[in-house]
Amino acid sequence: MPIDTQLALKLLEELVAIESVNSSLVPGALGEQHASEHVQKFLRAHGIAAELEDAAPHRPNVIARIGPHNVQPALMLVAHIDTVGASDMPDPFMPRIRDGRMYGRGALDIKSGVAAMCSAAVALVEESVPLVRAFTIATVVDEECNSLGTQTLLQHGYGAEAAVVLEPTNLQLVVAHKGYAWFEIVTHGRAAHGSLPGEGRDAIRMMGRVLGALDELEKNLASRPPHARLGNASLHASLISGGQELSSYPAECRLQLERRMVPGETEASVEAELRAMLAQLENQNPQFRSSLRAGLGSRPAYEIAEASPLVARASAAIHRVCGVCELAGMAAWTDTALLAAMGIPGVVFGPTGRGLHGADEYVEIDSVAKCAAALREIILEFCA
Repeated sequence: MPIDTQLALKLLEELVAIESVNSSLVPGALGEQHASEHVQKFLRAHGIAAELEDAAPHRPNVIARIGPHNVQPALMLVAHIDTVGASDMPDPFMPRIRDGRMYGRGALDIKSGVAAMCSAAVALVEESVPLVRAFTIATVVDEECNSLGTQTLLQHGYGAEAAVVLEPTNLQLVVAHKGYAWFEIVTHGRAAHGSLPGEGRDAIRMMGRVLGALDELEKNLASRPPHARLGNASLHASLISGGQELSSYPAECRLQLERRMVPGETEASVEAELRAMLAQLENQNPQFRSSLRAGLGSRPAYEIAEASPLVARASAAIHRVCGVCELAGMAAWTDTALLAAMGIPGVVFGPTGRGLHGADEYVEIDSVAKCAAALREIILEFCA
């Protein structure tokens, strides 16, 4: 039985119309409750016993296990139901179809994946395909901020031999993605009246030296041998503040930065790199004073061997539907790294579109149908 494309499209339209902006990102946002309840209702209406489990108050994951219950599932499919904010979008929760595309917040990231995943599961249930191994589908909350949904899923004991994480990948099979770490650098000056240069020390101008050193560090990162699928690591200055009024020397300047990591790098290795940079600045100028704070947040990079059985079998399934399966890397972080840390190897796969987190987010409707059909084939590959 082929995928019911109209059913998938209808579910996607309904989900885009339900605001599920991450309430940790946007204070006052509605969060995921209503969207999760809608997914549960959809699955139950098609004979799938889906349950809600709170990752935080009023922020439930939706979980359904399909197939034999006597052994651990062979496969887990995971897609997040939350979205980023939509203040820059006209009518963000009014799905609009134009030129083979559906526009709206979450249409691409990743309610299209939720619709594809659910439609694939419904197709298999309605076909009554005999499964020798079970699979789990889960829509999770909070991926766009702290990944509470996936962390709760793992804490509650949900496991599998392998996983497919739904994210926008242009129907490519993603086998590696970058990680990130956040740091704060503080330069320390001495407060004094602006007319007393002998007494004051300018923390903001000291931060200028830090910014120059970060330029040199990024050049160094760009000169290193690139990762085959992810290219080079990178960094950027995200937030800066300092000083108290125009008539005083600033005693302090704060810079928060993000460092994107490739496989092989860790938060600890990046911290050591930054501390060495600051130590060099202090050696160059005895007046320079700074401190570094780590632990603001980090997620590891992820990579799975391209020769692994999971990649080989998922590639074969996607090829049967799409006629081709390209392996790729992904610059953004995904929940795949959390699953892998708990012993569940994963790949990332999803529909095609543009405008990720932007004002003109859209998904190509044809790619949603192909994604659903490919997920059905992947489930059969592992479970039938």
